[in-house]
Amino acid sequence: MQHGPAVRRRKLGAELRALRTSAGLTSGEAARLAGWHQSKVSRIETGASGVKPPDVRLLLDVYGVADPQLRELLLVLSGSGDGDDRHHWWHAYRGVLPPTYRDFISLESQASAMRTLETTVIPGLLQTPEYARAVTEAALEGASEERLDTLVEVRLARQDVLRATPPLELSAILDEAVLRREVGGPGVMARQLNRLVEAARLPHVRLQVLPFGAGAHIGMTGPFVIFSFSRTSDLDVVVLDHLTSSLHLERKEDLRVYSEAFDALSIHALSPEDSLDFIAGAAAGA
Repeated sequence: MQHGPAVRRRKLGAELRALRTSAGLTSGEAARLAGWHQSKVSRIETGASGVKPPDVRLLLDVYGVADPQLRELLLVLSGSGDGDDRHHWWHAYRGVLPPTYRDFISLESQASAMRTLETTVIPGLLQTPEYARAVTEAALEGASEERLDTLVEVRLARQDVLRATPPLELSAILDEAVLRREVGGPGVMARQLNRLVEAARLPHVRLQVLPFGAGAHIGMTGPFVIFSFSRTSDLDVVVLDHLTSSLHLERKEDLRVYSEAFDALSIHALSPEDSLDFIAGAAAGA
């Protein structure tokens, strides 16, 4: 269990090592072609040291990697602000967003799929502006209006991943408490629930409700997010949010445990069709 940047260095290093091996090069040969000392390649591959985007581009050229999407993903892992602006819009908010939040957004923007269990609030990607503001105000009591406006703006900008081509595949399991907790007042909550109904009808969004009647379940330990990447499963990661930071779990055994937990919760939850009816009923009664 580590903070995001360390995880990303190790994942980037592991992927670069795999690409070097696929290219049939030893670390010494790769270093010679890049004009470096062999120890630099070794440090990069083990995640012992960070690597700048220009060095990543050089290694990808040495290894003959032409796939633009894979190059883009690896450059994002190195902290690059180059490439498609859609994938790097959050750099404009560096002075406002903490590093852990920027890490989360960068993973979210590059992931092909996201599985999430939410036990307290509507997922950020599905929040209305009013709901997002009410949640942000509660989380940052005393924050200035300007800061609240900016954070809500960021929350809404994140939602573009659901309108991208191709869009992020979102699977969310919502504890019933998420739907029952009145955030922002009855009107705000009613509009938020109606927004969920609209989202649930999108082909790339799968929503399930875990009703109170399901009793005790493994998700009671807390919410989590699993990001998956189409280019390589080795970059998949679990993110656990805390009040002041986020933790990333990268080990295959951790990914397996959380994937199995999500699958188990999906079985205990209402079907997507029944969940849609449940949410619509909650909206009608809000």
